[in-house]
Formats: sequence, C-alpha cells, structure tokens
Amino acid sequence: MSRKLTVKNVYKIFGEHVDAALHRLEKGESKEEIFAETGLTVGVQDANFSVNEGEIFVIMGLSGSGKSTLVRMLNGLIKPSSGEILIDGEDVAKARGEVLRRIRRTKVAMVFQHFALFPHKTVADNVAYGLKVKGVGRAERRERALAALDQVGLKAHADTFTDELSGGMQQRVGLARGLATEPDILLMDEPFSALDPLIRRDMQSELIELQRSLKKTIVFITHDLDEALILGDRIAIMKDGQIVQIGTAREIVDNPADDYVAAFTQDIDRARVLTAETAAVDPHALELGKATIADAIRRMEEFDRDALYVVEGGKPVGVVGYRDLTAGGHNPDAPVTRDIVTSEFPVVRRATPLNELYVHASSGLPVGIVDDAGNLRQVVEARALFEQLSGAPEASPAATSEAPAAAP
Repeated sequence: MSRKLTVKNVYKIFGEHVDAALHRLEKGESKEEIFAETGLTVGVQDANFSVNEGEIFVIMGLSGSGKSTLVRMLNGLIKPSSGEILIDGEDVAKARGEVLRRIRRTKVAMVFQHFALFPHKTVADNVAYGLKVKGVGRAERRERALAALDQVGLKAHADTFTDELSGGMQQRVGLARGLATEPDILLMDEPFSALDPLIRRDMQSELIELQRSLKKTIVFITHDLDEALILGDRIAIMKDGQIVQIGTAREIVDNPADDYVAAFTQDIDRARVLTAETAAVDPHALELGKATIADAIRRMEEFDRDALYVVEGGKPVGVVGYRDLTAGGHNPDAPVTRDIVTSEFPVVRRATPLNELYVHASSGLPVGIVDDAGNLRQVVEARALFEQLSGAPEASPAATSEAPAAAP
C-alpha cells in the first residue's frame, strides 16, 4: 500500500516572532506558557503521520485541539510555520502560486461542515462549480456532475435548487461537489457535525458504502470519538496542538496511550468498535465430497468445535454439526455431501462490527467470514464473540490465521 500523504514535523504558530515560540517549544514549554509569555498561539506542534492511498484517516480532537488548523495546512489554506507536507512527494508547505493552484485543482478537494452551497444555483450547478473553475466545458461539467450525484444518490434532484433539500441531502451535494473534481485526496472538515443524529449516522454509513467502491484517500476531521471509531481505518487523536496517539479503532480502545485517551474510550461500546476479524479463528473447513464423516468428527474433536463449514472451491456451501454426525448413524467412511449439511448459514465480512453478529451467533452456528470473492477465510464462534466483548484474552496467532484450511 503506497503512501499518498506524509506530514513531517509540522508546526503552526499564530503571531509574529515565530522562531521565538519554536525555540520555547524545543525547551519544553507548554502551549499555555508560551501564550502567557509571548502572546503567540501554538496551533499545531510537531505533527507527524502518513496516510495510505485508499485509506480513511480520521483526525479527532476537541475544540482548540488544532485539528482544523492541521487539515487546512494540508491543502495550503494555512501555511505551516515549519515542516513538510508531501502529496505524492510534492511539498505543499513550500508550494506557491501556480504550483499550489495546480495541487488544489488536481490533487485535493475539501468538504466543509456548513455545506457552502450556492442557493441561487441548482444542485447540478453546485456540484459542477469546481469543474467550472478548472475550465472544464459545459457539457463535460454536466456529465461529471450527474455522475457524482449518482454516486451519492441524488441524480434525480440534479435540477432542484439546494434550499429545497434537507440538511442531509445538502451535505451529500457538498460531498458530490468534492467527488466531481476526481481528487486524489478528499479532506472532510467535520462534514456531518451540523446534522441531526439520525441523519448523521446515515451519512456515516453512506460514506463507508461509497468508500468501498471509490477507495478514495480521505482525511476526515471530527470532534466525536464515536464517529472517528466508526469511520477511521486509522485515527489520530489531538490535544493542545499535538497528536497524542495514532492507531486503529481497536488499538485505541484496547491500548489508550495516556489518561487523556483512556478518558475518551472508557464508555465506548466495544461491540461497535471491534470487528468480526478481532474474534475470528481458522475455519478448519471440510472439502465437499472429499472429507469423510470420520474426518469431520476428528477435526471437530481436535479443534474443540461444535460445527465446521463445508466448502467447494473455497466457497462455503453448508455447515455440519458434531451432534448430527455422531448421533445420526452415518457411515464414518462416507464423504461429507450436501444432503447431510445445513445449507442455511450466516456469513459476514471481516469489517462487520461485532454488534451485528449477535443475531447470527444466536443460531448456534459459527459465523463465516468471506472475502470479496465469496471465499471462506475465517469463522467466529459464539463463545469467542462473547469473550472478545468481555475483554478476555485473544486466541493465539496460530489460531487466527486468515488462510482457510480445508480437510482433504
């Protein structure tokens, strides 16, 4: 996975005599001490991180933490006092004039909290505005605007005026405007914070679904840890201009870097944060028509399983249970065939939140985890699910390998 954006030793000091403030920071003085002595405000202090191509990287912090200042430095709206901001190796911090304009036109788009839509323009014209600024012709602007609106489910409203739309629909227009320019990086500065809670949750889900197909590089700013944990492939938590921890949702919830992060995470519902893969183990699957009933029983006893998946060409076709095989009078040398397996079985993806597995686990069958091609990769046993939520020790690395192991 290639790096799309790299931030190295970035500082932002507001006010004059910036070098004096940087020197004080090097001596270990706090943001508050520097302001009291000099009147200078430390906006961002020694920010270091990288964002991979196709990743949603969330920067989370309370008001005054420096997150909005940081995101505005990424596209040159605010110039850093020192440090490097590299997009595909090109330093935005040093870019000026036409170079900076080119980066903004071709590399980066921004979605704001307050929509910033033109009420006198139609939805399609709002979406096409960035393309007009870039000099794209009218016909192509219209075509690309409609394509972007289709991505966010608003193509039917293309010729509607924006003030006729709900808040959630207006925010989707703002998102479509960002997508229409086909940027490499999408910067989203608290885009959902002005929305009602239910609409906000819908927008979060829509963004996740959209990202599965678009695979954009997204830097998302929020003050809401729940939102950060839902959306972020990785999360950076800021406090007083500094990044205090970077990690996945699971890493931050399981291993907070300090008391500040721990205070944020103490009331988090682990079932919403942790995903199916965190409780997953090897499937030890059986190959349809090749594994015998004796093989199946032996495998279940060896791995302490009540049931195993049966696969054909890597894809699950059913589940066979220990009790059914041992109490059914089956010939142990007979192969496992479709007529003795349960053909209705639960399957999910690796990123499915654990709280969505409850209904599946209640069936008593292991929950299968499949990849994009529908191949069985892992399973979640009901007991492992509840152990994970209770914070019990995880299975050993050998037990959580992704490769399916089908009995011959």
